[in-house]
Amino acid sequence: MRQADFPYLPKDFIETHEGLIFAVVSYHPHQHKVGCFLRYVRHGDGWQKVDTEQANRLLARHYPQYLFKSRQFDAEFHAVDIDAISQHHRPEQRLKAFLSQNTPNDDLEAKLQKLLTILVQFGVDCDFLGLTGSMLIGQQKVGSDIDLVVYGRDAFHQTRDAVRQAVVSGLIEELDLSLMRDNFQRRGGELNFEEFAWHESRKFNKAAIDGTKFDIGMVCLPRELEHDHHHYIKQGVSTIKAVVLDDQRAFDFPAHYRIDNEMTPEVVSFTHTYVGQALAGETIEVTGAVECDSASGQRRLVVGSTREAIGEYIKVCR
Repeated sequence: MRQADFPYLPKDFIETHEGLIFAVVSYHPHQHKVGCFLRYVRHGDGWQKVDTEQANRLLARHYPQYLFKSRQFDAEFHAVDIDAISQHHRPEQRLKAFLSQNTPNDDLEAKLQKLLTILVQFGVDCDFLGLTGSMLIGQQKVGSDIDLVVYGRDAFHQTRDAVRQAVVSGLIEELDLSLMRDNFQRRGGELNFEEFAWHESRKFNKAAIDGTKFDIGMVCLPRELEHDHHHYIKQGVSTIKAVVLDDQRAFDFPAHYRIDNEMTPEVVSFTHTYVGQALAGETIEVTGAVECDSASGQRRLVVGSTREAIGEYIKVCR
């Protein structure tokens, strides 16, 4: 599953000698560095979670070596030199360790155990799963979510279908109003609550187990990746309406939608909110950054040119 020369995948965490934990966001090296985003900072004996603004401010002030401007994508994110990594936290190893322990350590682990039993009942193979988020580094607390990784497109859609079947069977719950509102406040972005909830309710990549939200996120296998050696130049912001022609990579990271627009035939989303947002045949409205491939002149529309994607969105025209 992992390539020997670059074993880092999205949803992994990497820890540095200074006590910083970054979430990996890229499949490929960037000038021999790992593309990532700062998520936790060592605080006393534990870890403190930081948001995008706090992360950028802290790095600018104390660790500017981890701020990175990608010439390839004309974008700013974080990147860590492989030599600076003290620990590589891998979701699939964390889940294996969890499955090998006899009893859960807390209420959240008990819910995870119950959830996995249900998913297996509907045909999910735990060999394709991993555990990320706060549980990857043992920093879960009351109110934490369960964040599962699914490796491979086929396994992901099988897991999504298992979630759908388990919801229909009443073994797990759809997000109630309170959990959906919490989800919206974290991720809602430019959509209003009603629009956000409508899109989310049909994805089956989130649900709840005994009142706790869980999330499944896909990580592609090496053979499923398109190697992106393009160099993109930003060309301003655009809003378009178009029909989705191909949604096969809608749950990838980043999500891809092929649309019937000659000027920008592809929409790409780096924001989790707009993963799985639309189906083939649906008309969508998109606001995003226009990027042009400097070699071919091919243009695309990017949603999530910043992590919060202020002013950018994808929504189905109903």
